[in-house]
Amino acid sequence: MEDPDPLATGELTVLGRIVTASNATLVCEASANGQSLRCVYKPVRGERPLWDFPDGTLAGREVASYLVSEELGWGVIPRTILRDGPYGRGMVQRWVDTPEPTGELGERLDLVDVCPPDQVPEGWFQVLRAYDGEGEEVALIHADDPRLQRMAVLDVLLNNADRKGGHALEGTDGSVYGVDHGICLHTEDKLRTVLWGWAGQGVRGDLLVDVETLAGSLNGEFGDRLGEYVTVAEVDALRARAEAMLAEPVMPLPSGHRRIPWPAF
Repeated sequence: MEDPDPLATGELTVLGRIVTASNATLVCEASANGQSLRCVYKPVRGERPLWDFPDGTLAGREVASYLVSEELGWGVIPRTILRDGPYGRGMVQRWVDTPEPTGELGERLDLVDVCPPDQVPEGWFQVLRAYDGEGEEVALIHADDPRLQRMAVLDVLLNNADRKGGHALEGTDGSVYGVDHGICLHTEDKLRTVLWGWAGQGVRGDLLVDVETLAGSLNGEFGDRLGEYVTVAEVDALRARAEAMLAEPVMPLPSGHRRIPWPAF
């Protein structure tokens, strides 16, 4: 007899709501046969309508983004499925445990953070300068970390329109995870991200090997599987982005306006 899978079949008990999220985002406990785990549940009925993404499609885009991460073998996105819950069908994703804050406030920087412009640490990229709520100049920065770099490449492939700083989490297991992929995989260029530090730099060879594998698999069963969550045109656009990266393996430069999501965290 197979072990129960709480995420897929367990009863979802709502523990609370993430009130800062744009769409209904519920923290739940998934329990089955004495096993339980914490997860995030986003019911489709709680999705806020958007002018440029079809209504009711965000949950499917989250699942499709997870499947792309897995097909690449990168494990950037926590396990994500589509299932029924207490408020109807929605996305359910494994919760990421992050380290407890230690030391004085500001002693340890997050992977994406802000600091005074003259205090950018060595090994960090400065993305832009702005002013905080008190009128003090600050720099938006992120770490030059290969785990984060892999996420940045994934965002290009997914055409992620909303890579905020708070969507990049360093887990207690030492991995770096990305969350909130509901507005990905559009056919038009929508890339908005705080991870511009590698703009104009070449994509690492080991990552390109995986991208080549992805491009090939999109022509077969994996492409059909993605078609259960996004449109055929969106799968084709994903394949085109992968092939473009292989043809010109350089991270894109920001162009136009609003290439950083706002707020940035």
